[in-house]
Amino acid sequence: MSLKILDTCVNCDVCEPVCPNKAISLGEEYYVIDPSLCTECIGHYDQPQCVEVCPVECIIIDPEHTETNEQLTLKYQHLMAKDDA
Repeated sequence: MSLKILDTCVNCDVCEPVCPNKAISLGEEYYVIDPSLCTECIGHYDQPQCVEVCPVECIIIDPEHTETNEQLTLKYQHLMAKDDA
């Protein structure tokens, strides 16, 4: 499952630098998560780092981009292979 930042985001800038996949960027009004890059930190950490640091708890599982742990692991492996190339 990819994560999603809600419109209650206060643009505090703490989530973007902790994302190991660089899936978080500043959108038009608040930060957004690219579902093609989000692995919920699988392969990097035990817990999604953006969720851990968010002071307003505005990051949730995105119901429009559900993935199993296996799919997230494959996505992580694919992203790491691209980085190595």
